[in-house]
Amino acid sequence: MRNQATGGSLAGGSARVGAGAWIALGMLCLVYVLNFLDRQLLSILAKPIQDTLHVTDSQLGRIGGLYFALFYCLISIPVGWLADKSNRVHVLSVACGLWSLATMACGISANYPQLVASRMAVGVGEAGGVPPSYAIITDYFPPGRRATALSLYNLGPPIGQALGVAFGASIAAAYSWRLAFVVLGGAGLVAALSVLAFVREPQRGGLDAPAAKMGEAKASFASTFRMFVSSPSLVLVSLACGATQIVTYGAGNFTTLYLMRERGMTLQQVAVWVALLTGVCMGGGIFISGRVLDRFVHRFRPAYAVIPALSLTAAAPLFLGFVYAPTWPTALLFLAGPTALNYFYLSSAVAFVHDEVRPDQRVLSGALLLLVMNLIGMGVGPTFVGWASDQFRAAHPHSSLQLAFLCLLPVYVLAILLFLILARVLKGARMGVKS
Repeated sequence: MRNQATGGSLAGGSARVGAGAWIALGMLCLVYVLNFLDRQLLSILAKPIQDTLHVTDSQLGRIGGLYFALFYCLISIPVGWLADKSNRVHVLSVACGLWSLATMACGISANYPQLVASRMAVGVGEAGGVPPSYAIITDYFPPGRRATALSLYNLGPPIGQALGVAFGASIAAAYSWRLAFVVLGGAGLVAALSVLAFVREPQRGGLDAPAAKMGEAKASFASTFRMFVSSPSLVLVSLACGATQIVTYGAGNFTTLYLMRERGMTLQQVAVWVALLTGVCMGGGIFISGRVLDRFVHRFRPAYAVIPALSLTAAAPLFLGFVYAPTWPTALLFLAGPTALNYFYLSSAVAFVHDEVRPDQRVLSGALLLLVMNLIGMGVGPTFVGWASDQFRAAHPHSSLQLAFLCLLPVYVLAILLFLILARVLKGARMGVKS
């Protein structure tokens, strides 16, 4: 159902990208850094939170997975519809303020139910962060430059996670885990106001080819939803991303706890080494993926799917090495590969979806992509790993998370297969077969 990706490249590929676009991109990336930082604090500080509130691995998995995902994903749909009909910058600013306040509330939670409520409020706020930002960036950068711009924006998660590890673990080690939530949530309130000051609402579809704007009479929620679910390529990319995120969220939410509890790292060591690995490897992988995509996709459209399939194929054996490494330094060496390669899918999927649909459908289509992949990945991944760890713990008290991580290897295979099927669909569409 591809409509404007090629035409947009011809029209917008030579468009000049002004300073305002780069300023907006930098501001949006900063907000995404805080978005992911606040989201990852729970997994980063899992050990001291467990020690204080006496929660199990299963409870941690549910609060970082299923509970958060339900609110984050389901609220993203009405938020996406609202942003498509209103000022996307205002929606983003309000959302940032809400999740920042909720993050601060996590720091004063006295028990598990209060922490659950606060985390669900974080999910509600963060639902309004990414979909409007994707659409704003798409309207600031022309086709042919979007994958690189989106890959720069998608540096938010690795930078946010790295800073979360560095500052969150350092504050927790020096003072308490509660103060880390309060301080970093407060930084988000400042960012929410900065968005209003530095980011202007761009013209919707202003850099797209005329063909992309045909029939642009404000698509309804129902018509956009029907378009999305009736497209094999859009459904496949969402499912492939969901399978990938079972691995990334499932392992990511428990990596710090695993390294501390089963490989002997201290919170101070986590603040340095895990922060460096996350920032350099995840950030490098996401940026490189965008550059590679922009280089190949204009002449080989299945690259949207082939590139993620190849990166996951290379990542799987390195992840196995991480799981079986006997010491934390060796484990980190193996983890560097998957930390970079596991995230090649992200810029590819976002660029594909936003090039595939009309400008007035982009926020909602991005929200639908996030709904499917996060409900599957975020909802299932941490919940499953936490549950599996508790099941293994009675018989294997010192290696329960290691065994739970091994259960993620078949999911790698599933994700690779889904991306290869998508590549076949895109190849067929290029040859004139309707996708």
